[in-house]
Amino acid sequence: MQPSDLRVALFSGNYNYVRDGANQALNLLVDYLLRQGVQVRVYSPTTSTPAFEPAGDLVSVPSLPVPGGRAEYKFAVSLPAGIRRDLEAFAPNIVHVSAPEVLGHRAVTWARKRGIATFASLHTRFETYPSYYHLGFLAPLIIKGLTRFYNRVDQVVTPGKSTADMIRGWGVTTPIGIWSRGVNHDRFNPGMRSLEWRRSLGIADDEFAIGFLGRLVLEKGLDIFAGVCNALTERGVPHRVLVIGDGPARGWFAERVPEAAFAGFQRGDALGRAVASMDVLFNPSVTETFGNVTLETMACGVPVVAARATGAIDLVEDGVNGFLVPPRDVSAYADAIARLIQNPELRRTAGAAGHAKAEAYVWDSINQAVLDAYLEMMARRTAG
Repeated sequence: MQPSDLRVALFSGNYNYVRDGANQALNLLVDYLLRQGVQVRVYSPTTSTPAFEPAGDLVSVPSLPVPGGRAEYKFAVSLPAGIRRDLEAFAPNIVHVSAPEVLGHRAVTWARKRGIATFASLHTRFETYPSYYHLGFLAPLIIKGLTRFYNRVDQVVTPGKSTADMIRGWGVTTPIGIWSRGVNHDRFNPGMRSLEWRRSLGIADDEFAIGFLGRLVLEKGLDIFAGVCNALTERGVPHRVLVIGDGPARGWFAERVPEAAFAGFQRGDALGRAVASMDVLFNPSVTETFGNVTLETMACGVPVVAARATGAIDLVEDGVNGFLVPPRDVSAYADAIARLIQNPELRRTAGAAGHAKAEAYVWDSINQAVLDAYLEMMARRTAG
């Protein structure tokens, strides 16, 4: 079978209406697949104000806003007749689902009834979310549901070995491959650093900027981030906080880090400039499966202090290009950041090591791994 023989129906809960690392990876994948001759059709909830233009043909799936103050996100409650007719007309031979939500389950069921190959990519650690909203008791139930979901498909790809090991430990027996992530090296590199841009935010050249990069939501570990900054202040360790991104928890976060400079959402080359202008990325999130922001920061020659959790442990070499810390150990995080603040040479060598490691992550070669996995899955089905 050749790439041109593949017809992929890709289901996403958020393909382009809110920008995040997962949907940017999916769009880059679709663009690559189309360039290789694969036919792709994408099914996802949409809005009238998308964050960016989609790659490929996008079919809008009827959806409702997520309750609980997260209405910027949408969820589909079914696979309606109109979408099923569109699928029948497209006649996919692979159904690729990117999220274990209602739409993903319905798509897998539709494919299995017709003997169509099913493929799942893992992007988010949904089982970690409840603990940030005082619902931690739900985690075992979510893990059980996720295990069942990934055992219903023919192939799973995860962003790294750590997430593959994790779901195997849950009891997932489906073949698991690796779909890592790439980085735009023209945009993310040490040469993008701008002291002038920092000054425009009120950060002096000799001030150490602890960076947060991502969507401002509680599950990104904002409580730990604020606690560590307060611990550094109590120790008398001078620093500034540079926040790149926005989100519903901005007000909550601003109250707890009142001296922070908020740069808001940054896009394109402006994002590369912002990332390169940090002095360290502090990423206490344990919800990451890969950590696109970690890789982008490494490519900029900036050291990383991150939670010892999935995603980060595939990228950060403790003591080499940054530090890995037990997820909620505020004191240990403060120790690691203080070392970088107080030792400019350590900061330089760690940043250089991260930059060197990031050079191997190139999008086209990364996305070829998915195409290879598609073809291997189809070959297995034919042989079986």
